[in-house]
Amino acid sequence: MGSSSFIILYHRTPFDEGTDEQGNRIWVDQKSPNGIIPTLRNIFRDCDDGTWIAWRRVEHPETDEIERIEMQEPSPFTLCRIPLHDTQITSFYHITSKESFWPILHTFPTHFNVNNADWSIFEEVNLKFAEAACEEAAEGATVWVHDYNLWLAPGYIRERRPDLKIAFFHHTPFPGNDVFAILPWREQILESLLCCDVVGFHIPRYTENFARAASTLVGANRGPKVPVDKKFITVGTALSEGTVTSQLEHNGRCVQLLSSPVGTSPDVIQELSWSAAVENHGELIVQDTKKGRKLILSASRVDYTKGNEELLLAYERLLERRPDLHGDVVLMLACVAAASGMKIYEDTQRSIEEMAGRINGRFSQIDWVPVRFSTRRIPYEEMIAWFCHADVCWITPLRDGLNLVAKEYAAARRNRGGVLVLSEFTGASVVLDGAVLTNPYSNRRMDEAIETALVMPEEEQRDRMSRMTEAVENYTVKDWAEEQLAGFPQAVVA
Repeated sequence: MGSSSFIILYHRTPFDEGTDEQGNRIWVDQKSPNGIIPTLRNIFRDCDDGTWIAWRRVEHPETDEIERIEMQEPSPFTLCRIPLHDTQITSFYHITSKESFWPILHTFPTHFNVNNADWSIFEEVNLKFAEAACEEAAEGATVWVHDYNLWLAPGYIRERRPDLKIAFFHHTPFPGNDVFAILPWREQILESLLCCDVVGFHIPRYTENFARAASTLVGANRGPKVPVDKKFITVGTALSEGTVTSQLEHNGRCVQLLSSPVGTSPDVIQELSWSAAVENHGELIVQDTKKGRKLILSASRVDYTKGNEELLLAYERLLERRPDLHGDVVLMLACVAAASGMKIYEDTQRSIEEMAGRINGRFSQIDWVPVRFSTRRIPYEEMIAWFCHADVCWITPLRDGLNLVAKEYAAARRNRGGVLVLSEFTGASVVLDGAVLTNPYSNRRMDEAIETALVMPEEEQRDRMSRMTEAVENYTVKDWAEEQLAGFPQAVVA
């Protein structure tokens, strides 16, 4: 039995590994706008015996043991890295997680591929995480497991250590019951999650979908429905819910269900927005791209769920309809390339590049290129500068668990105008009252939304943006962590 009172299981490490000029290993803070990892790290400030469990790539896992590293920042904690070889990583992450789970979670059953999945490897990797957690955990410790890659870990942990408190947070959508039921491993996944004390989702709809799946597929008893928290829009959008199941009972265990949308760090974003680095990036944006035009920003990654192709087609229709806008509007599409080498993402990227090229070929003028397209990972300071200068932020995934970019735009636009055009199939759509909601499956709705955004009066922009900024400031990423960990008694709270 270990000595850690608080353990995080997350496939990503809390810092990126690098080397200094002498070849020594150093740990580098991640430059991603994703605010979750710094927040999870900060939980260790109030816990001097915490452990973070992730994985590392090795050549020979049978001879490599779990690596235990004593970290000092933000305060002392232990980083445990489980050795996995390429076959395990490819099977567990790229194939089972991305080809089987990802399309089902995002309600794209036609992309679902079960034939390449090796379920025994997925079980094996989850068991490694679970065993590491059990080894590190002190009596009665809290274990917080993150995301669908580790669906089976709670069941393995509970079987070995019934004394532990287990929480799980789902960072993606949770689909409707008929879609989730396509997964041939559905019972094992649900039985594992029902071994938790707390299971968290971004929004009430995902919580309800999970409760329905648990009750109909494995016979869990649903507790009373309660009104959803006031931070959610309860009627009128595709993902809104008025009431939500508060708990499930299964095999003598009561499982708390929490709906907590991950927040941003608005104070960090707002402080950065006035920094010299961001202002320098902003000057380049104004000189190089904006040049007095209306700037539309869309930021996501290459993925068939993100709706980039639908967005480009809508922009092309806008330029066809509105020749008066030629030279007066520019779209910056920041679309980070997938690094996995998976064919479906490569096909999606090729399609996006071809569309952007076609639009520029059709409409460009000597001094105007209608689409600026980037697949590089944009540094955080530069991204904040784009937020600060974008007149419209156009975020229209076909399905997205939450969408932090939408929240970050609202944080960066404090006391300013700007319009957020947002898909109603994002979790953020039931949190950001003030966004112009649209349906990316409908050409007409997409066309109406972007036209509305481009002519919205300044006063209405400020009114809508102030409501969204207030929502983002009232529920930060720190509030999310505290709400999740307050779900069971005597949990470690940041």
